[in-house]
Amino acid sequence: MDASHTRARRPLAALVAPFCALALVTGCAGAVSSDAGERTTARAERLTAPKSGGDLQSDYLKVIKDVLPSVVQIQGRNDLGSGVVYDGQGHIVTNAHVVGAQKTFKVTTANSEDVLSARLVSSYPEQDLAVIKLDNVPRGLKAASFGDSAKVEVGQIVLAMGSPLGLSSSVTQGIVSATGRTVTEGSSGGGTGATIGNMVQTSAAINPGNSGGALVNLNGQVIGIPTLAATDPDLGGSAAPGIGFAIPGTMVKTIADQIVKDGKVTDSGRAALGITGRTVVDDQYRAAGVAVVQVKSGGAADKAGVQPGDIIVGLGDTTVTTITSLSETLASERPGEKTTVTFTRNGDRKKADVTLGEQ
Repeated sequence: MDASHTRARRPLAALVAPFCALALVTGCAGAVSSDAGERTTARAERLTAPKSGGDLQSDYLKVIKDVLPSVVQIQGRNDLGSGVVYDGQGHIVTNAHVVGAQKTFKVTTANSEDVLSARLVSSYPEQDLAVIKLDNVPRGLKAASFGDSAKVEVGQIVLAMGSPLGLSSSVTQGIVSATGRTVTEGSSGGGTGATIGNMVQTSAAINPGNSGGALVNLNGQVIGIPTLAATDPDLGGSAAPGIGFAIPGTMVKTIADQIVKDGKVTDSGRAALGITGRTVVDDQYRAAGVAVVQVKSGGAADKAGVQPGDIIVGLGDTTVTTITSLSETLASERPGEKTTVTFTRNGDRKKADVTLGEQ
């Protein structure tokens, strides 16, 4: 969905900022079966049986040894970020806000001080992902292994790897704090303004420059790409400690596979109404809906009878007050799903059935 608007202030968990670095100091349920009880008991035993400090440390050291060589530092003209080696052909996945509008980059791997050149393959700002490719693939370049996002659990220990504040090959640890978060990235400070669904929330310390790096489980699998930090409006928009977000590994693979194969994203999996809109306010200056500025011909809204000038106030069972809330609602839907759109036209409230399109 295209949108041009000023982003409304959001509560803490929803107001986020990209982790691109501007400089070294600032930077940017399932089916139930007869053996379900046995599985639940076994899982509980695994979760409650503590590991000795030595065992846990050994796990950390092994994961770091296995994965850190696959995490690189990416430098453009002025910006600094991180990336993850995606395959043996030199493809590296990172955030779209790390690459920005640039086409060429300098890349440094964890095992070498040599600076490698790379070029942009494609950027997909709508999901804040991009793929670059090394011009010459060094011997021994190791691709990371990506995990299944559906298996990520709250409380799971994770490590964040990247180049915070320009400090390459840095590692922090924490847990998965939540899953399934939908957050909207700020459009200032180099952010893309993307609304991203199903994100992994983590307590692992993530700082500017970690963008595009790796969030890794103790099996050595990348379960996410660190991308956003929650900010607290009461603290002047500074980062809220211990609240970061990562794009889930399964989504990263979905987008990166298409870019590597076709040079672009051909199936985003992101639902769209096919409108350009802006947030409107009521007589008390409170956000009151999304005014439709333009309707894409043949798009979902067009087929549902939505017209320019209509004000969208709901999608399905969710109330829509801002362009951000509409984007966040769409992020939890899939193309082809049927729902209802509620809107006002000349003061009259109307509803229409809509089959969501694809962004």
